[in-house]
Amino acid sequence: MQQLEKPQVPAPAPAEEKVVPAEEPAPHADAAPPARNAPPEGGGERSVRAVVWIGPVLATLATLIWSGNFVIARALHEDVAPVQTAFWRWIIAMLAVLPFAAKAVWQQRGLIRAHLRYLCGAALLGVTLFNTLIYQAGRSTSATNLALIAAASPVLIVLFGMIGRGGEKVTGRRAVGMVVALVGVVALVSKGSLSVLLHLDFAVGDLWMLAATATFAGYTALLRRRPEGISGISFLFTTFLLGTVLLVPAYVVSLVVQGGFTPSGGTVGALLYIGVASSAVAYFTWNKAIDLIGAARAGIIYYLQPVFVAIVSYFALGEDTSGMQVICMALIISGIALGAGKKN
Repeated sequence: MQQLEKPQVPAPAPAEEKVVPAEEPAPHADAAPPARNAPPEGGGERSVRAVVWIGPVLATLATLIWSGNFVIARALHEDVAPVQTAFWRWIIAMLAVLPFAAKAVWQQRGLIRAHLRYLCGAALLGVTLFNTLIYQAGRSTSATNLALIAAASPVLIVLFGMIGRGGEKVTGRRAVGMVVALVGVVALVSKGSLSVLLHLDFAVGDLWMLAATATFAGYTALLRRRPEGISGISFLFTTFLLGTVLLVPAYVVSLVVQGGFTPSGGTVGALLYIGVASSAVAYFTWNKAIDLIGAARAGIIYYLQPVFVAIVSYFALGEDTSGMQVICMALIISGIALGAGKKN
């Protein structure tokens, strides 16, 4: 009897393995987003060194150039009205920057339109008002008063820089350095004499200078909030243009009330200096310094201005420099090194 063969049931196919993609490691909870001016990967140490050194050097260069501006402004105030000095200064500055900025401004025109309100505010403070107020103050107050009030500028820069979201923090070291430099400035301006400070005669020009100091501090604080995508050269030209446009009504009034001025070799040369050097070059280097090291550190370096004014006056005007002035300068530089330097 034949045995019935059992039908062979095919073995079940092996289950298909599901390939589960490996999960990417989650970012560390403490990881911070890249900073606006963070050094690129790879050359980090080199970039940090560039920031540490280039930032203070640029702030010092701007302060040095502006020191010459004070000397020239005193020579101009009798020949050219303050508003007219400011107007032609910015016209010259725009022409100096235009060849370098035209392409960038055109490419970034959409961003410029989107942030026009911010740019108008920066232009009003840093271009329209700041230097115009200084020129106006110089007509009715002494150089001593101007220098003393200008010494408040770094303090206001630090205070304004602390305001708002993302404001800069001021360390104890920086605060001490600022105080030391301020003491040096006051001693230098007063020639170390308490009686000079006690017998100061304050005039209307002092209020103009105080307003100028506040506008410059506000402008410097705004620089840290420059919109992403707007380059430094585009920002510079746009604020020069907007600030000049805002100055036009006052310029027209000045022409009608005070009359124009007759150009001469001296006035044209002075206007070229404050237009090219004190405006185009100094503002570019100052803005870049703020971008690299912040308003607080750059503001402390601004204390070098009376030191540079004394040096320029010594070489250009033949003014004597006393031992007391040298001591005050050393005090200012020590305060700046303490407040603007890094611990490492």
